[in-house]
Amino acid sequence: MNKETYFYYLIRFITFPFALLPYSWIHAIGKGIGIIAFYTMREYRKRALSNLSLATDLQLKPKKVVKIAKQSFQNLAINCLEYPKLALEKNFSKVIHCVNPEIADQLYKQGKGIIFFCGHQSNWEVLFLDGNTRMRGIAIGKAIKNKHLYNWIVSIREKNGGKIIAPKNAVREGFRALKKGIFVGIVGDQGMPDSGYSFPFLGRIAWTSTAPALLAYKTGCPIIYASTTRKKGGYQIHYSDPIWPNTDEPIDTAVVSMMNQVLTLMQEHIKRHPGEWLWQHNRWKQQSLKTLYKRFRMDCICIILPQSGEKLNALLPHLHTLKKIYANDFISILTPKMDYELPPFDEILYYTDLKETLLNDYRFKLIFNFAEYEPIKKHYEKLSALEIVDLATLKKLADQHLPAHLKDDISEIFKRSLCRPNTSIWNDSILDSNTAPSQLST
Repeated sequence: MNKETYFYYLIRFITFPFALLPYSWIHAIGKGIGIIAFYTMREYRKRALSNLSLATDLQLKPKKVVKIAKQSFQNLAINCLEYPKLALEKNFSKVIHCVNPEIADQLYKQGKGIIFFCGHQSNWEVLFLDGNTRMRGIAIGKAIKNKHLYNWIVSIREKNGGKIIAPKNAVREGFRALKKGIFVGIVGDQGMPDSGYSFPFLGRIAWTSTAPALLAYKTGCPIIYASTTRKKGGYQIHYSDPIWPNTDEPIDTAVVSMMNQVLTLMQEHIKRHPGEWLWQHNRWKQQSLKTLYKRFRMDCICIILPQSGEKLNALLPHLHTLKKIYANDFISILTPKMDYELPPFDEILYYTDLKETLLNDYRFKLIFNFAEYEPIKKHYEKLSALEIVDLATLKKLADQHLPAHLKDDISEIFKRSLCRPNTSIWNDSILDSNTAPSQLST
């Protein structure tokens, strides 16, 4: 028995007793396990705390950020514990209640295809299970690494007659289904930096697939936003009014309009129930793995500059390189207040004493500690920082890729320590006499 198979049977064995418990008990136990997960799952905890702090539309103070992050872990734990229960469930009407099914039912009876759009809110699995009790449908599902575990999850999702399709087949299979009057379910809150479409989701630019709107435009079918909320040991589903494509408009215009409408509905629901959303995923990632190494692919960065005039002068001409590498990411810079130019970073904060660099701020996932102030590492590791690096560390990482004549070029050190080999940025001549910032006057 290989490791993957062993892990699958272990999960099934541990979780099977939950199939015999009422939902209210599962929810109570899940809340306890969620708190344990919050404190033990370091990377996901930090990502959730950072994402909540970056969602400026929520206007959360640090204590509230921590509270909602814990609720999100509780929600995720409940979802995991419910899979065995859902696998054995025969009467979903006892646990799932759709308050306005007639909106979709009427369209379905007319033979009209529907694109159901939802997010990772509450238990998103119940939307497809409930929909298939009244309509034929397919949904897009991305496979997980453990094939045995994924096949079991798919069997649960398909138990009411629905069908799960792979993302690579989504457009083709979705088009066929909609033409036949079969609904298509899409979970559309994943970050997709290569999509070409962005929306200011909860106050932060987020990249999203336009597949739902493209399918709607090409088939003439509407999008319905489906929300789910946990209620008294069960779930309540609500459908939005249909969002119809305006085929009199050019496709690009119509697609953006539809996506803006449906994402606005989603974010408003998240604002009302923030603790039931999956804050642990990279919703606001700004670039793919094609350029940056995974450990440095962060969407919120803090650069802490040194006080020393000599060290500061050495760094200043190369900050444009960091700005170009992280062109779309949020960059905050902590700097002593002196007379010099900086690239157009998103936020510039000034300090007079290095102790002032120790901010109570959960936003930052990556810290560049160019001040080489030792307390910075310990302080930000307690918050949301997943990586804290100084210039010496970057030099070591870049060393194997640097020819001898570039060993002391800080721009080249940045590019070759943060970015993958042979990417375009390695060959870019980023700085020249016209773009380099002025040095500090001494």
